[in-house]
Parts: sequence; structure tokens; C-alpha cells
Amino acid sequence: MFLRMKNIYLVGFMGTGKTVVGKELAKKLNKDFFDLDDVIEEKEKRKITEIFSQDGETYFRKIEKEVLLEFSQKQDKIIGCGGGIVLDGQNIQKMKETGIIICLIASPEVILERTREYTHRPLLNAEDPLKKIKELLDFRRPYYEKGDYTIDTSNLSISEIVDKISGLIR
Repeated sequence: MFLRMKNIYLVGFMGTGKTVVGKELAKKLNKDFFDLDDVIEEKEKRKITEIFSQDGETYFRKIEKEVLLEFSQKQDKIIGCGGGIVLDGQNIQKMKETGIIICLIASPEVILERTREYTHRPLLNAEDPLKKIKELLDFRRPYYEKGDYTIDTSNLSISEIVDKISGLIR
């Protein structure tokens, strides 16, 4: 019964499917889905790229932490988190206290293909995006591994990922 009240936090690198999977999982489980990046943009009244360019990543991470704290007080929600939320140990601790963390992963090549058209991703505005993806994945891997479960989405459909998550939390 307690697991039913806990939140489900979807973490992982951009392009691994957090938002699209979160929306479908919410439909299947009849729960509300929130994308923290969308909440931040609404709260700040500007896009993530503008926040990064105008105020920097440190400011963004501060706002992200505040929004996570606010949403961690809710129950029985599915929450899609920004790719870097795991870099703060307090964020991981808060998510573990109030829910389960499911980390979605994918190969660097799949991530590049999925994010090729993303002009709104400030961390990928690099000369060699594949190299940047690999560097960020290598750096973040130990943080992502702190999740409760990991699902490689590289070769799975959205419905297959949703079914896997549903199986894990039952």
C-alpha cells in the first residue's frame, strides 16, 4: 500500500525518454505526470535555454532543487526530472525518501539521434555533440547508478518501457 503512495521519479540523460514515458506511464497507472523542466519554465516565465544563458547552470540547479522539494511533498505522482538533477546528493536523498527512482538510459548514439533536433538543450550546443554526450554520460554515470532501477531504452518502444516500469513497481 505504501508503494502506491510513493512518487515515481524518472531520471536519466536527455533523450532517454523521461517525458514521453512519464506521460504514457501516468495514463496507464491513472496518475498525474509532472515534468520538472516544464514546471521550472512556467515558474521562471522563460525557457531553460534562457535561464542557462542569462543566469547560468548554478542558478538553474538552485531553482530545480526548490521545485523538486515542492513536488516531493506530493504523493502518488510521476515526476520527470531534468538530466542533471542527480548531481546533487540531497536531491537523490529526497527522491529516495519520497518515492522510487527509475533511471532511463540509452547509448550515446541513440541519444544523439533522439536529440538531433533539440535546439533547446544548452548542454548539447557543442562542436562535437556525440563527444559531449559521452563526456556527460561518463561524468553522470555514478549518479544515475544511485537510482532504484535502471532501464535501457535504446531498443525498446515506449509501451515496452512503460510495461517494464509497471512490472517493477507492482
